[in-house]
Amino acid sequence: MIRILTDSACDILPAEAQQLGVTVIPLNVTLEDGTVLRDGIDMTPSEYYTHLAACRKLPTTSQPSPEQFERLYLDAAAAGDEVLGIFLSDALSGTGQCARLAADLANVDNVVFVNTENVCLGQSLLVRLAVQLRDAGKTITQIAADLEKAKQHLHLVAAVDNLKYLRKGGRLSAAAAVAGGMLGIKPILAVMEGKVALAGKARGLPGVYVALFKKIDEMGGIHPGYTPLLGYTVNHRELQPLLGYTVNHRELQPLLTYLQDNLHLDAPLVRQIGCVIGTHTGPGAFGIAFFDKELALE
Repeated sequence: MIRILTDSACDILPAEAQQLGVTVIPLNVTLEDGTVLRDGIDMTPSEYYTHLAACRKLPTTSQPSPEQFERLYLDAAAAGDEVLGIFLSDALSGTGQCARLAADLANVDNVVFVNTENVCLGQSLLVRLAVQLRDAGKTITQIAADLEKAKQHLHLVAAVDNLKYLRKGGRLSAAAAVAGGMLGIKPILAVMEGKVALAGKARGLPGVYVALFKKIDEMGGIHPGYTPLLGYTVNHRELQPLLGYTVNHRELQPLLTYLQDNLHLDAPLVRQIGCVIGTHTGPGAFGIAFFDKELALE
């Protein structure tokens, strides 16, 4: 049996992980009062964004301990199972390195690793593809090879309300943050070479949608054979700290309309972006991950 292991930066919550047959190791979020949350477990994303909006100091995020991975590897080895580890970009986190260190400490040879060179929605698509390939009967070596090929055709593009969270969290350089932070300008982000990069700027939400549509086309278009994934945090303008908020998909509607009416694709998956990634993007972020039309797997 092949066990698929990933981390919570993929934003696959426990109920769906169980349905997919995936094990998700939670990353940690430390609040300003020192409370440590297990991402996706101790607080729902919606609850977390209410808390985040009221924070004076940005929470910090951290990777799991090697011991958490080690226990899983040893359990799998005892059962005669193989483990496929699919983790967020090594350029953004030490989680993958931690997972590999744990395999050395456990002295096991039943684990194969894939550095997604992506995160969040993009990472989630690779995990979901791995599930499909496993269920189709491919070996762990074949799945890993297919994922390495697929990630070269994987794209994540998103809009954020502002860049202060990414700058404070160290995931974007101060220079890039300043360049994208002009008044009234909405930054467009993409994952490039495993890192978060400023991919463009747009004025207001109408400009954001035009920019996203152009980026999708520039990145090779959406492969009709692989369902894209849309993600959102919460609607920043409707967030009411301490009093609650309304989760609103309104900002995703133009993307949904574009995919279905303009590109004639089937309905995409829609998921909420979780605590770890949301800490760095802040409320008001939304985006899309997809495989481009050049992807061809045997």
